[in-house]
Amino acid sequence: MNRTRLAGWIGWLIAIILASISAAIVIWQNSHLTVLWDLSYILENSNRISLGQIPYRDFPFPYAPLTFLTQAALIKLTGRVFFHHVIYCAVINGLSVLLTWRILLRILRTTSNKDLLALVLTTPLAVLGVYGVFPHPFYDCDCTFGVLVCLLLLLRFQQEGSTGGVRRLLENFATGAVLVLPLFTKQNTGGAFLVSAVGCLVLLFLIDNYRRQDVRKYILLFTGSGTSLGVALLLIHRFAGLHNYYQWTFRFAAQRRTPAFTDMIGMYKDTGTVFWLLPVVVGLVVMWLSRRNRRLRWLSLAFILVPFVWPVIYLFRDNDASERAERLVNLWPLVLILSIPAMVSIVRLRSVSDLLMPLVVIATVHGAFMSQQLWGSTYALWPLFMILVAFVISALFPGSGPTVWKSSSHASQALPDGGATAPALTLEMNFHWHSIALASVISISLLIAGTFYLRSHERLDYANLDDGDLTHSTNPALKGMATRGSWLRDFDELVAYADKEIPRDDGILCLPGEDLFYYTTGRRPQFPVVMFDHTINPYSPKEIVDIARERNINWLIVKDDLQLEEEPVERKDELMNLLMKEFESVDSLNNYEIYKRKSADADDDEKDKPDTP
Repeated sequence: MNRTRLAGWIGWLIAIILASISAAIVIWQNSHLTVLWDLSYILENSNRISLGQIPYRDFPFPYAPLTFLTQAALIKLTGRVFFHHVIYCAVINGLSVLLTWRILLRILRTTSNKDLLALVLTTPLAVLGVYGVFPHPFYDCDCTFGVLVCLLLLLRFQQEGSTGGVRRLLENFATGAVLVLPLFTKQNTGGAFLVSAVGCLVLLFLIDNYRRQDVRKYILLFTGSGTSLGVALLLIHRFAGLHNYYQWTFRFAAQRRTPAFTDMIGMYKDTGTVFWLLPVVVGLVVMWLSRRNRRLRWLSLAFILVPFVWPVIYLFRDNDASERAERLVNLWPLVLILSIPAMVSIVRLRSVSDLLMPLVVIATVHGAFMSQQLWGSTYALWPLFMILVAFVISALFPGSGPTVWKSSSHASQALPDGGATAPALTLEMNFHWHSIALASVISISLLIAGTFYLRSHERLDYANLDDGDLTHSTNPALKGMATRGSWLRDFDELVAYADKEIPRDDGILCLPGEDLFYYTTGRRPQFPVVMFDHTINPYSPKEIVDIARERNINWLIVKDDLQLEEEPVERKDELMNLLMKEFESVDSLNNYEIYKRKSADADDDEKDKPDTP
């Protein structure tokens, strides 16, 4: 018992160390890079929510609300300080590591040496945590964190039965209530999770009911989900309107962001996926043939590990960050495919209920691919990747129970007084080196390749993050913000100019909206859109000009050189031509052009001018 308790404490200590490292990496990431476009969208809208503006009703908003409400609450409670949001991301990243570790322990519960295996498979998440690659507040990362919370609760629900009194009944109800939260964090990922989870639970409910087993826990869970969903919809209806919510988060978002089905399944058509399946299939066949031959078992592991080791080997073959990252990300379809035969094995060896976890995870991952397909969507999903890897390992090595210590009559220990000897504790050798070796090589490969992936900023290559000297913002609201280039220094100049020259109540239109202007200055946005991108902005150039006139927008600020590598504003030339008929240049800063609405006299003079032949 003491040894078991000591092993448990050691496991917690190592897991906390891994979680702390992952949190520190988020802080380190923020200390040298800032992705202005994505960060601005989250915090600018969160800031306007904290000022009382209601999304969906007061301004177009094609995203689920929870991430923005969370950041708005943080702004309300602690003020407009960027570093507070960094701390939030670091904490969520660390907690996601701990949650994944606890989930792995339950998935590997019938596998020998589950404690060691769970820790080994958790290790890559020190660099590939939900906020490791993209270190700013974001809905993808928050949604994965919410899914991890739900998965752990579902595993407890599945594995611990329905007995336990009022406490267990309340936990079942709470589990159902929490299942709804990912849907209101990110629509596609959370929706896929909720539909798959409820679908699997309904199936298990029917099976248990057919077997005449106690199904009260299912009824309580479904009641919790229905109650939670009902309360959420009532709140949305009360503050924003259900029609508005549906219009922006489903119809508009699907219209602007959903890729074609052929694009989503394109990863499975890739010849590289088929190529890497071959050594794995050979390895599985050799493993089946070598059930009593250890040498062949090691050979089978070598075949299975080939695609997992390849991303590390490729680091020495090619210096192109994009090619390196592709080798790492291409492991996703491989693991998803391997999960299918693993499910067949699990059903044969255990029960149908053990399919709950892999089915939900696979559906959730594919739901995430609906927004940016494979390449763009995996940066916050690596904990789910490790869960699938653990599931495959549990199918390959079902084990015969954990390693235990027991008394042995053949081994004795001298007593301190030199008297008779007492039986000593000896280790019962249920240690499966094959499973440990497989998990260790996979984890080490992911840790190495993941570190290069994170450090190269390849997932963030849509922004210029590597040119110029490292600069920090001098504005108190942006404390802790740093990135390479002159973006922050130029923005500080703009903020100083606005504080001095632009009255605080005057309406301002910022194009394209790449900076944290309203968050930093504390001004209230008066234009319904703060950023102008195809996936966000529903207005045509003429509608933008008309709204600016109706809302008495007196100032126009245009950013010249963007951190984004591509121009986000559609039909920008047309828009600027229309705006220049109503605004005139009043100043030019290092990276910003300042315009002011023309006076009535100036408009009359403009009309009186003869047309140019």
